[in-house]
Amino acid sequence: MLARSILFFSVIASFAFGLIADPRLANAQCVDEALKEQLVGKRAYRGVVPRVFKKALRHELSGMGGWYAGDYSDGAPAYGGAYTFHFTEDLGLEASYLRSERRFRLVEAFEAANPTLGTIVSQETIEMYMGHLVWSMAYGKVRWFGGPIGRFDFYLSVGAGAADESGSLGLAGSGGFGMKFHLAQWMALRLDVRDQVRAIRAPLGEEFVVNDVMALGGLSVFIPFTN
Repeated sequence: MLARSILFFSVIASFAFGLIADPRLANAQCVDEALKEQLVGKRAYRGVVPRVFKKALRHELSGMGGWYAGDYSDGAPAYGGAYTFHFTEDLGLEASYLRSERRFRLVEAFEAANPTLGTIVSQETIEMYMGHLVWSMAYGKVRWFGGPIGRFDFYLSVGAGAADESGSLGLAGSGGFGMKFHLAQWMALRLDVRDQVRAIRAPLGEEFVVNDVMALGGLSVFIPFTN
């Protein structure tokens, strides 16, 4: 019985030693490990794009201009600026000032045709002081006409503030979306669409809640100037 046990363990040990000492098996293991490291190292995970332009803990100064389209008034140019502090790559807090005007060209034409009626409404300046929480929900890249690859951010914004219309100050809510195309580590081209909700007084004295839309474009400068 003891001899059989010794013989059995000897066979098992010889077989295990043969597996360890077999160079073909060792080479196969090395090839498998090298191939595994190569595949894992070169694997590009879908949906993950390394950030070349980083915004976290940076200040952004923007000059903007565009068009203000009112629910009840005619469209007019809009211009102003914004300051944004980016807490992280995804979240930032923006404070902005925009200026435009509210005009009713149809009413003005009616007044011009009937001067005896007097002035019903005049051109009114609108000043908007707004604050927005900005969420950068996507970061990607685009190739321009087969040329260089550019990076961009797509973001959503929501906030509130005040609109001063000819001395009458009222609350306003705002929301929208936009894109920033990074031209350099310190500069970006931005495009914004904002929907502003507020109460206004119409030319004949009625009060309405309106959704005024602004389409804006501009340039942003990031401080510090490098990532």
